[in-house]
Amino acid sequence: MPDLINKVVLITGANRGQGKAVARHLASIGANIGVSARNFDSAADVAKELGKCAIPLKLEVTSSSDWENAVLKMVKQFGKIDILVNNAGNYIRKPFLETSLEEYEQLINTNQVGVFLGMKEVASQMKKQQQGSIINTISISSFSPINKSSLYASTKAAVTTMSKAAAIELGDYGIRVNIVHPGGVDTGMFSESKGSDAYYNTIPLKRVGQPIDIAQAIAFLASDESSYCTGAEIVVDGGITLGTDA
Repeated sequence: MPDLINKVVLITGANRGQGKAVARHLASIGANIGVSARNFDSAADVAKELGKCAIPLKLEVTSSSDWENAVLKMVKQFGKIDILVNNAGNYIRKPFLETSLEEYEQLINTNQVGVFLGMKEVASQMKKQQQGSIINTISISSFSPINKSSLYASTKAAVTTMSKAAAIELGDYGIRVNIVHPGGVDTGMFSESKGSDAYYNTIPLKRVGQPIDIAQAIAFLASDESSYCTGAEIVVDGGITLGTDA
């Protein structure tokens, strides 16, 4: 199992669903956690659950000032930031011709601009440290989009390319940038997705993913076990993108 003892991790959208599962898992293997979320009270609830290893952070990912403050608080509390997990995201499933510009801009701002701001702010701190690991939780939609999700998929594809290009530049400072692509995962977004039990019974591994499946992949990329991985993509989808037997 990866070891994150004495590592410091900032996780976005860590107050619920996938982000909360990541926070719990990384804390269980030794990490100190910055539990960040738009809703500070819910972030505080998760931090309280995790105990002394965690602090809550108010972080709207589209706000440069929120990112600045979050990094300052993390460094003040823990002295460094070793790992950034960009988990927060927005999902809209709607026909292309019915999606408004405003809805598309919402997707771009959260899924794309939010990741850019976080990578930029945290990588500036990691550059001082001459080390760090950035993990962007993206989606299989970035390369295998489903019906009625073209604009969501476009934001995820953009972050995939940005992550790989950043991995080239940031490698000079000992900063790794890697990607996890979840498939269907049983979180709050599950009911909005293509998924149903009947559908997932047709994929190679015959089940919907669980948040811990994604958290374990993130733990590997966060740890020194992946020290020679950068620009890598780990697909955690039970084989959905291989096809189904339906």
